[in-house]
Amino acid sequence: MHSPPAGWLSVSTAPSDGDLEVCALDYNGIVHALVFPCRKDGAQWVDASNRTHVNIEPTYWREWTESHPVLSIARARSGRPDI
Repeated sequence: MHSPPAGWLSVSTAPSDGDLEVCALDYNGIVHALVFPCRKDGAQWVDASNRTHVNIEPTYWREWTESHPVLSIARARSGRPDI
């Protein structure tokens, strides 16, 4: 069994009451973090911004923060502080 990357927790401990950054393995076995916040909804995962089902099987999670790099880039590009 692999240990989680620094700062990440096993998906088996993911809470269902907050926005999470999750990562999953691609078809080549490489771990990638999703660029949008997710929420655990029972045994499924949803996009936290619009509550649509996301067909993923994440391996690790950490708390989503407002200072997430992708979110910061999107805000800078749009000129809107409240994306």
